[in-house]
Order: sequence, then structure tokens, then C-alpha cells
Amino acid sequence: MPAVDVADEFETIRRLLAPLAHPEWGRGLSDDVALIPSRRGHDLVVTKDALVEGVHFLATDPLDTVAQKLLRVNLSDLAAKGAEPFGYLLACHWSERCGWPERQAFVEGLGRDQDMFGVALLGGDTVSTPGPASFSITLMGWAAKGRIVGRAGAQPGDPVFVTGTVGDGWLGLRAARNLLGLEPERLGALVEHYRRPMPRTAFAPAVLEHASAALDVSDGLIADLGHLARASAVGLTLHLESLPLSLAGQAWFEDRADPVDALSQLATGGDDYEIAFTARPGVEGALRREAERLHLRLTRIGEVTAGEGVHVRYQGEAVPIDRAGWVHR
Repeated sequence: MPAVDVADEFETIRRLLAPLAHPEWGRGLSDDVALIPSRRGHDLVVTKDALVEGVHFLATDPLDTVAQKLLRVNLSDLAAKGAEPFGYLLACHWSERCGWPERQAFVEGLGRDQDMFGVALLGGDTVSTPGPASFSITLMGWAAKGRIVGRAGAQPGDPVFVTGTVGDGWLGLRAARNLLGLEPERLGALVEHYRRPMPRTAFAPAVLEHASAALDVSDGLIADLGHLARASAVGLTLHLESLPLSLAGQAWFEDRADPVDALSQLATGGDDYEIAFTARPGVEGALRREAERLHLRLTRIGEVTAGEGVHVRYQGEAVPIDRAGWVHR
């Protein structure tokens, strides 16, 4: 077969995307819809996120990692709901820099993560654009009927937890832009987190079983906790000194002159894709046992209170926050 210099949408679908399709539900990507069987006793859970070049990823980011980040940020949404993902719809808006090798790299990244997380492509759309490249996924999953964990449900007295570490996404973007002066090993770990965050899908059953309210941390920990507090009509206290930091994050933090300002930046930077959640006080032991079984770091970072909004403290003192997180204009 002769080499393909410029791939059209149908060639891209036939040669690259169709092999990823679910053998039954995806209908060979030959139709405009996917046919999904119903499952008695379960709710269908659907989420959608997009990544835009220059907004969510850099023009220098390899497209295989862009594809993996795209899938993972959607998986993170479902994990925070306690849902089990199964398939997705994909939209690709290829820019002029996205020739055949770039498209192939994008699909290879998706394929690796499909195998890792047990999901399959069901359909979608692919077009060309004179503007920046952008991609979006509509991800679908199942949750036990009536059991999905929403943002509402937190009550005063509930402890607040977060999985993993906080701040590596924001630091990773700075590392990818060559704005950090850390050891190469630390820089590499931060860039990896920024490009390929790890969704906490394995912890989703524990969220479903024990969380009273939950969401994933994408816009910034303080901003996202604010969304949870608002939906639950409660207040929430966050203790900055309790933030879990990675080795790279700790190395960066130790070089800061103002610890409060540094922790505030980490708590508002975004792109962490960890799960922040509240739970009833009596289930903390069960949550910690499950996290330990999964070798997942779990940190208690605050508590739910009466009132409204997020109240940030450092060693007991109130901390004013001017910007809680990322907001798209």
C-alpha cells in the first residue's frame, strides 16, 4: 500500500480508529450511533471532557500522551462518582500539524490506555481545522442504580479526604515549560504527572461504598472543594499543612520562602485528577484499609462544617485566597 501523506477522515477511521472499536456495541464505526444494551439494576453514567492545544496541553506535548490524558481525565470523573467505565465516543479536530504520524501516535496512546483501563471506542467524529488541535471524549459507565456519588451529600462533621498528592499537575506544567530548577528525576516525574495523570479507577468502589460526596480535582483543590461545599449547602475547612506532597512537590516546596503562599499555589493550581471526597466519620478505617490494599495514598485534609464556602487555614490561622483555581473564560 502506498504511503499516505494526508489522511482524510474516512481513512483515519478505517485504518486507525476502527480497530479500537468495541466488537459489538461500536458497530464497526460504520454508523453514526452506538447501540448500547440496557443493564437492569444499573444507571448509565456519562461524562464529557475536552482538551484544546494551548489551553490544556502544549504544542510540544507528544500526541500519544495527549490522547492518554484525554481518556484519563474522563476516567477520573467517573471514578469520583463510583462508576465503572465501559466505552467512549471520540471527537478529533486535527490541526495542520497533525499529519499521519501524529494521528497514528494519538491512536496508539489511546490503544494502550484502552487495554489498561478496560474501555472501548464506540464511535465519534473526526475533522480538520485551521485552528489549534482539540479533542473530546464522551465517556460512559455503569453504577448501581440510585447509588452514584454526587457533589451533594456532605454533612457537618464529615471528614474530608483526597487521594494521591496535590500540586503535581500545576508543577508538571511549569516543568514542561522549563520553569522549574529541580533535579532531572524530579522534573521528569512532574512532567509525567502533567501529561499522563493516573485516574483512581481502582478506588471507585470504595467511593461508591463510603463517600457522602465526591468529585475529581481538576480546576484546583480549593476551587473543587468549593463546588462540593456549594452543592451540599455546607461549609468546609481545609488545613493547608495537611496537603499530601510528592517527593518532587516536597523538593519544590522546601525551596520556597513563604510556606503558606507555596501551599496555596499547589492547592489552586489544578490538573491533579485526584478524588476529593467526604465520608461519615465511622468509615475512615475501612477507607484507609482499602487505600492501603491498593497502595494508594489517602490523606485527611479537613472537615465539613455548618455555614458555606471553603475556609482555608494554616496551623490554625485563616488564610485568604484570592484565586481558588482555574476558570475558563
